[in-house]
Amino acid sequence: MRTLTWTLLLLAAWVLLVWPFFPTGYQDVAAGVLCAIFVALFLRGVYPERAERLFSPRRWFWLLLYIPYFLYYCVKANLDVAYRVLHAKLPIRPGIVKVHTTLKSDLAKTFLANSITLTPGTISVDIVDQDVYVHWIYVATEDPEEETRSIVRPFERMLKEIFE
Repeated sequence: MRTLTWTLLLLAAWVLLVWPFFPTGYQDVAAGVLCAIFVALFLRGVYPERAERLFSPRRWFWLLLYIPYFLYYCVKANLDVAYRVLHAKLPIRPGIVKVHTTLKSDLAKTFLANSITLTPGTISVDIVDQDVYVHWIYVATEDPEEETRSIVRPFERMLKEIFE
């Protein structure tokens, strides 16, 4: 069932990207079906379980809220990094910090790590169980709770609504 679900998802993504509905498009659709089946079978151990949960309207609602929310934090971090570059006397204190997440699924933790990495001034280095190691341009505190509150908490609540 999981392979069938992912085959249909891959085929839908392929159709949206290629849009093969022209008079000669039937061969393209057949090629898309074969490619979707091949990829779904070849990568079946990589895909998350219970992919059908991704179709929940509640999850899509939270995803649509997450996009501008993430963009806000991204712009805010961009301005901070630009300010640090333009004002040479503004201190930087780079370091790797360990922050804790309450997210359980691998997909949610991956999105968290990617969100952290896409936010300028931070780069996710590794995920070990419930801990994410982050290289931070300015380590403001040595307190792990404060670091977690500053780096992880802005994204964690919404990602929990989307993926768990």
